[in-house]
Amino acid sequence: MKYPVSLLLLLAASLHAEVKLPAIFSDGMVLQQTQLVRVWGTAEAGEPVKVTFGEQTHSTVTDPDGKWSLTLNPMNASAEPADFVVAGKNTLTLKNVLVGEVWICSGQSNMQWTVKQAGKAQEEIAAANHPQIRMFNVERIPSMTPQTDCKGAWKEATSANVGDFSAVGYFFGRHLHRVLKVPVGLINTSWGGTRVEAWTSNESLEERPCAKDMLADWMDYVSKWDGPKAQAEYEKLKADWQAQLKQIDEENAKLPAEQKKTKPPAPRPAEDPAKTPHHPSVLYNGMVAPLIPYAIKGAIWYQGESNQRRAFQYQELLPTMINDWRKQWADPFSFYIVQLANFGNNHPVATEPGVPDTWAELQEAQTLTAQTLDKCGIAIINDIGEEKDIHPKNKQEVGRRLALWALANDYGKSGTEYCGPLYLSSVVQKDKIRVQFTHTGSGLKTRDGGEPKCFQITGADQKWVWAKAKIEGSEVVVWNESVPEPVGVRYAWASWPVDANLINAEGLPASCFRTDDFVPSTLGVVSPFKENEPAKPAPAKP
Repeated sequence: MKYPVSLLLLLAASLHAEVKLPAIFSDGMVLQQTQLVRVWGTAEAGEPVKVTFGEQTHSTVTDPDGKWSLTLNPMNASAEPADFVVAGKNTLTLKNVLVGEVWICSGQSNMQWTVKQAGKAQEEIAAANHPQIRMFNVERIPSMTPQTDCKGAWKEATSANVGDFSAVGYFFGRHLHRVLKVPVGLINTSWGGTRVEAWTSNESLEERPCAKDMLADWMDYVSKWDGPKAQAEYEKLKADWQAQLKQIDEENAKLPAEQKKTKPPAPRPAEDPAKTPHHPSVLYNGMVAPLIPYAIKGAIWYQGESNQRRAFQYQELLPTMINDWRKQWADPFSFYIVQLANFGNNHPVATEPGVPDTWAELQEAQTLTAQTLDKCGIAIINDIGEEKDIHPKNKQEVGRRLALWALANDYGKSGTEYCGPLYLSSVVQKDKIRVQFTHTGSGLKTRDGGEPKCFQITGADQKWVWAKAKIEGSEVVVWNESVPEPVGVRYAWASWPVDANLINAEGLPASCFRTDDFVPSTLGVVSPFKENEPAKPAPAKP
């Protein structure tokens, strides 16, 4: 049946006139307590809109573009499900809305990693009965331009839903809920294998000198992209790879098991720059911008693995992203970082001191960010990693250590130490270096009760040697008889520091650190198009 054009136009106008809300405002949502709460949406231009929640009712009128927004007064936490009503020419009623604490959970695969993938998964899923903990999973969609909406839905932390929750986010929220006794809303916007620049607005990246070459390389990549050509090149690589596999299989059939050749990995097709999640700003545009300015208490962040080859640049990129988010939200909210876990990183266990390590340099960049920015903290987890798995299963402890920061700094629950020892300063005393720390808690100790291990020391010649160390009060004294004039100390400076054992009495591990100012191996690596070049040993200090 054909409809008259006039009727179709009338129908389109009617649909546009409907009051609409972005997906983050939906059934089961959690609103932030004790803060002004912004609410926004669209309707017909000039249309009156009224929002009612609890005892509050606020009204506004849409602007000429059909956009509207208003602000709810601060509310106390409430676990009593209530209706949230938005009325214009039509009425939207959101059910089962709570008021409590709201946190963003973001990063790459270790934040995306779900409860059903974590340790004790079946036990955790079976025990999940926390209807006051809710998670909104943002659908993973990159965008070359900032979006005003995303796809997702609020789900309660029950056995039916929790398996698909971010494990770190869930265990963080569960710890908060147990202590605070209020509802907790978690917004999971994460994507495995992604880089920090993808989560940062283009506006902020363009202001940073360290991002200039990276943005230029991406612009060049976009301008030269030829989809059919890229597909043809991939098909050729794939055919060559398959022929190589066939040849290896034929040769292996004639060889004993210990002499069989290893098969090469399959080639990957080149990524369309308009669709990849790695292009700068595309995840900010598609998965962060639609959430702004939803009222939140803070954010937790687990990312860095994909930036390790540009670790020195990360010292600028991570603070840039944090400040960018705070600027966009117009709120200097708390931001807590998970330092990368210990991991073999496909390297043999370091048996020699002084070996450049991009993983340790990335951990240092994370720590410096946490120590430099206000309302920032870092959860040290270099004691729970897995040598051959970049995704440690013990996400429960990761969430707990993040929650310790929030409880101490955001909720006044500071009855115990909430972080492992962090390097503060050092003093050279003849042939020894004395190292001072923050977050020593009830005192420094070692996990195994022995002497501190995994320390290395050097003179001005940068010839690192393993060092002896001992705890004296809240300090660690480090030395080696072969270094009479030491200038630098490093601790746990490796992706897999097997002997690292320094902790505080509360059992929280010390972060890796270095006291020297030698040039890092990743200095000058500022573009993902060049980051696969092998790291060079750091040059001597001038």
